[in-house]
Amino acid sequence: MTKSPEPQSQAVAERQLCGLVDGLAQRIAEHVRERAATLGLTASQATALREMSGSMTMRELAERMNCEPSNATFVVDRLEKQGLVERHPHPTDRRAKLLVLTGEGAALRTRLLDLLHVDSPVACLAPEEQRVLRDLLERAVTGA
Repeated sequence: MTKSPEPQSQAVAERQLCGLVDGLAQRIAEHVRERAATLGLTASQATALREMSGSMTMRELAERMNCEPSNATFVVDRLEKQGLVERHPHPTDRRAKLLVLTGEGAALRTRLLDLLHVDSPVACLAPEEQRVLRDLLERAVTGA
């Protein structure tokens, strides 16, 4: 019969896991900051560009960036001034705008994605290991 882990050892394991996840998040954030700077972007601008895989509303972008819509609006305002993003009327919601990358924005996004891939903090993991890690983290985040 297998015994359940002792509460104290489970707490230690969870603390270690949380520390590792936090450490990885810090490494990823630093990686994004460094790569963004080479393109003249802030980390928030790079995150917005990375997440703009197609046209989307500000709310959708904010969810992808894991921030408040007002913060996403500030970032998009700056990207719009740089000619990287445009706001278009939403086809079905008069209150919403669709964010669309300009040609220059799409080209910069491609360069950014290429830079983020180089020496990525998870590059040491094989593609299958990255998939498993992604799946496990998704389960932990969603609680499913």
